[in-house]
Amino acid sequence: MKDRNNRERRGFQRGRQRRGRRKVCMLCAEKVDRIDYKDLNRLSKMISENGKILPRRMTGTCARHQRYVTTAVKRARHVALLPYTDA
Repeated sequence: MKDRNNRERRGFQRGRQRRGRRKVCMLCAEKVDRIDYKDLNRLSKMISENGKILPRRMTGTCARHQRYVTTAVKRARHVALLPYTDA
């Protein structure tokens, strides 16, 4: 009973693991204002091997830069610089 009260006091929740440290946005670190759709080296890091746009939790980008990445990837796909799918 005493152990249970200590767990509740510490905010311990059963079955839930703590997350690691949050990733720093590499675009904020490089002080990038806009992302160009022709910059394929940077954009290829933001898409999976199947051609899907990776989410923020995987790339570590901030919300603002994620929006820029999404529009840049879609523009690059439209101009046929990036594939829509892997197949």
